[in-house]
Amino acid sequence: MGYFQVNDRCNGCMACVENCPATALRAVDRDGKRTLAHNMTRCARCGNCKRVCPNDAVEFQALIDSDCWDDFQALDLVCCEICGEPLFTVEFQKGLKASLSREAEPFCPRHREEVASVAGVHFAAGRNRSARRTGK
Repeated sequence: MGYFQVNDRCNGCMACVENCPATALRAVDRDGKRTLAHNMTRCARCGNCKRVCPNDAVEFQALIDSDCWDDFQALDLVCCEICGEPLFTVEFQKGLKASLSREAEPFCPRHREEVASVAGVHFAAGRNRSARRTGK
């Protein structure tokens, strides 16, 4: 869906094309037809095309009211192993692993603390049991 829209009142007068300061509008006459085109990348969103249109044919409502998002990338997520909260992407995790020289633990902040405290208790208990057996 394009954000720049023209309604059926457009008569191809070229006022918008000729007055676009960003050259975001063009007209191509071919095979007995005039095709008007808009380039959103070039568009300065100044509204000049709407102001100069004698037929009130240019509509920016789609640009103003649009909740349209264009997806440009989909990446796999790593989620907390306990609650499933999204943490980061697999690609980000690879970068972390390279930077930290170890795997990033897949736990959200809340569960990371719980896991660390449980691991610490088990570790300490294990060490104490081991110390009791060896007398150290």
